[in-house]
Amino acid sequence: MCGIVGWIDWNRNLTRQAETLERMTETMERRGPDAGGTWLSTHCALGHRRLSVIDPANGAQPMVRPSKGNEDHQHVIVYNGELYNTQELRDELRRRGYRFRTSCDTEVLLLSFIEWGPACVERLNGIFAFAIWSTEREQLFMARDRLGVKPLFYRHDGDRLLFGSEPKAILAHPDVRAEVDAEGLAEIFVIGPARTPGHGVWRGMAELKPGCCLTFDRSGLRLSTYWRLEAKPCTDGEAEAAERVRELLKDTVRRQLVSDVPVCTLLSGGLDSSGLTALAAGYYRETGRGPLHTYSVDYVDNERHFRAHAFQPDADGPWIARMSDHLDTVHHTVRFDTPELVEALEAAVLARDLPGMADIDASLYLFSREIKKGATVAISGEAADEIFGGYPWFHREELLRADTFPWSTATELRTELLSPDLARLIRPREYLAERYRQAVAETPELDGEDKAARRMRRMAYLNITRFMPTLLDRKDRMTMAWGLEVRVPFCDHRLVEYVWNLPWSVKTAGGREKGILRRALEGVLPEDVLYRKKSPYPKTHNPNYLTAVRDRLLARLDDPSCPLLPLVNAAKIRALAANPEAGSHLPWFGQLMSGPQLFAYLLQVDFWLRHYRVSLAV
Repeated sequence: MCGIVGWIDWNRNLTRQAETLERMTETMERRGPDAGGTWLSTHCALGHRRLSVIDPANGAQPMVRPSKGNEDHQHVIVYNGELYNTQELRDELRRRGYRFRTSCDTEVLLLSFIEWGPACVERLNGIFAFAIWSTEREQLFMARDRLGVKPLFYRHDGDRLLFGSEPKAILAHPDVRAEVDAEGLAEIFVIGPARTPGHGVWRGMAELKPGCCLTFDRSGLRLSTYWRLEAKPCTDGEAEAAERVRELLKDTVRRQLVSDVPVCTLLSGGLDSSGLTALAAGYYRETGRGPLHTYSVDYVDNERHFRAHAFQPDADGPWIARMSDHLDTVHHTVRFDTPELVEALEAAVLARDLPGMADIDASLYLFSREIKKGATVAISGEAADEIFGGYPWFHREELLRADTFPWSTATELRTELLSPDLARLIRPREYLAERYRQAVAETPELDGEDKAARRMRRMAYLNITRFMPTLLDRKDRMTMAWGLEVRVPFCDHRLVEYVWNLPWSVKTAGGREKGILRRALEGVLPEDVLYRKKSPYPKTHNPNYLTAVRDRLLARLDDPSCPLLPLVNAAKIRALAANPEAGSHLPWFGQLMSGPQLFAYLLQVDFWLRHYRVSLAV
């Protein structure tokens, strides 16, 4: 994994802009701590920071290769990601006459583009964001993987295009101001910590959407979609579906274990992480690769303060021990205390360039730091709940009927937290309703489906395209801030396409959430783990955390120079702080973000405004 940046400009000679390009590229150093490089021509400048995973001795970027049969026509690539079908592509390209200088997937991707052009993306199995410059055409082509595991942002100003793996690369350009307009503020205060697909929050900045391509040349900028979910009939029953899911999971896990550096898995003791860990451990045994290392996160004194509730029914600790013993893994438990979590809130903002999921981001940031000491690649269970229907809102009638994003139903609370001026400017209820309407309108439909089936298909679509990106963003930014590459097997597009079209009755085989996944993992996991109720990523339950973030936020609001003051209803926040128990167990976002996370999120917004010196273009 890596960090990429670029600058295309028809009105400037970019060979004279090496210093600016270096500054943009260096913002990606934490994503790529092993090496860096730049490439400049008259109208194109590309930068790259490398995290070496495959063929560390070779594969330096930007990588340059000539066209087939035309040495004068060059293609230059900067690439962030990992291809899991590298060998198949390499074999096909060899049959077509290509010769390879490295064993890395970067060269395979570049030669795939030279051979098939933009259509190469349809052949890729992996996670990626890349840009390729063609010298003869003076044309840039960019693409992002189907589910958006790897990030890519851009800013288009007429004759100029800037891009980067993270917003900070674009913000490092001297002509770009750190501005946010009314729509950006609505994303922060109404949608956040999620984002509307394609929205960059920063004024003038956009995100290349998952499954999309961008072409930029002298005729302008063009966007296209090469992949989207399609509604198709599926008649597979439970037995056929379980077998298909099992085979797809086995295949994708084995593909994603390929690495020339140490690999581990993240283990929570739940269905998703335990299933992936069991498949990985089995592959390690078969191939004689030695014991698998596993990692989990917890918090000091969490067992003393844990209280079960609908969104988090039990603690992970005993289940982690159960699975580690069962699979004979070398397990590492990483624990953090409240002061560390509070201090890391600001570092998490710097990693994301935006306010995020508060202590849930901060803990993953710290967790990644510790994992990186023993591994460079980790396998993680993100996306299973979106794809298989595991979240509570798939199964609770009031949330299915909520007529809004079911992970963000506290619209009244959010509105009350805003200053009257900001509420009038961004119209939070209307903004949320319009974003929800747009998402529902996109949902593919299948002729002949009844109302109940359409409702569940819509819920799955909302989760895959609106909620899952929030968790993938979080995973990418917090882990890559420490040069840790995380792979997410449940995001294999073949698996997603298949499960998306399974009837809801098959997905819930046995009358259980994620029932078909449980059935697919029969014989792979112990019975008790196989049927454990869902428990999300662990958060701290220590009341000291609530006290710390509440007191910090109140202190900030007491400062007349606090940039939050014109944007929020300080009296409402103080009232909540005086009685924080009144909603501390009712999530205002997702499953985990309740009272303490609300105060922490506002602290992150305050830090973001101050550190980035955000100008409000309203």
